[in-house]
Amino acid sequence: MSEPAAHGSIMRRLMGYARERFPLAAYLPMILLAAAAALGYSRVARGAPGFSPPVTFLVTAFTLLAAFFALRVADEHKDADVDRLTRPELPVPRGLVTLRELRVAAAVLAAVAVALNVLLSPMLLLPLAGIALWLTLMTREFFAREWLRGQPTTYLASHMVIMPLLLLYATAADWMTVEAGAPRSLWLFLAASYATGLVLEIGRKIRAPGEERPGVETYTGSWGTTRAVVAWLASVAASAALIALTAMAVRATWTPVAAPLLAVAVSFAAWRFMRAEPRARKGKQIELASAVWTLGAYAMLALPWIERMLA
Repeated sequence: MSEPAAHGSIMRRLMGYARERFPLAAYLPMILLAAAAALGYSRVARGAPGFSPPVTFLVTAFTLLAAFFALRVADEHKDADVDRLTRPELPVPRGLVTLRELRVAAAVLAAVAVALNVLLSPMLLLPLAGIALWLTLMTREFFAREWLRGQPTTYLASHMVIMPLLLLYATAADWMTVEAGAPRSLWLFLAASYATGLVLEIGRKIRAPGEERPGVETYTGSWGTTRAVVAWLASVAASAALIALTAMAVRATWTPVAAPLLAVAVSFAAWRFMRAEPRARKGKQIELASAVWTLGAYAMLALPWIERMLA
C-alpha cells in the first residue's frame, strides 16, 4: 500500500495528488466562474462598459487557483496527524507526496501569482497580503487549536472569512487597477461569497451514520444529523437571498428570480437525505448539491454583467 515519495518524478506524483485531492475538473469551473463574476460585477457596479481585459481575467483566475491550492496544502498540514491515523489511504499518509513537496509546489504557484499581479498592478499586493495573513492564521488555527477544534461553529465562521477575502481580491483586479473606488454594493457581493462558502464547506462534511469515521471531524458528528442538515439549508437560503440582493443592487432582473428557484431545487437533496433510511443515506448527495449550488451561485453573480452586455 505504501508509495515511497522517491518513486516517480515529482511532477507525475503531484499530478497524481491533484487527481485525488485537487481535481481541476471540479475546481477550475468554479474558479473561472468566480473570477468572471467578481470582475464582471465590479464593472457593472461602478458603471464601466464591457468586460475586463483578457489578461486581467487570466491573472485573476490563476491567482484564485493558486490560492485554493494553498488552502488545500494548508489543510494537509493541519490534518496530517489525524489523517495518518484515520485515513492512511490518502496521498500524503501513504507516501505519494510529502508535505515539503506540497509546500514547494504551493510556494511556486504563489510566487508566479504575485509576479503576475505586480505586473498587472502593484496595488493588488494589498488584498493579496490580506489573503496571505488570514491563510497563515488559519494554518496556525489562530493559535488556539484545542479550543477552536472544540467549537465547530466558531471554527467554520472564522475559516470561511477567506472566501470574501479571495473575492475582494478578484473584484480589486478590476477597480483597484484603474484606481477607482470600490463599488458601494461590494459588501453584498462579498457577503454572498461568504454564505456560498458555507454551503460548500458544510455540505462536504455531512455524513450518514454509516459513513462517519473515528477521528474525522464532520458537522453531522459535531452537531447531529438534523442540526447539520438544517444549517446547510439555512446557508443555502442565506446565499440565495444575498445573491438576489446583490443583483438587485445593480438592477439586474434575471438573478433575483433564478436564485430562489435554484435554492429550492438543490434543497431537495436534503429532503431525500432525511427521508431515506439511516442505512441508505449517502452524504455525497448533499456534497454534490453543494457543488451544483456553488457553480450556480457564481454563474448567477455573473449574470448582471451578461445581462448588461445583452441589453
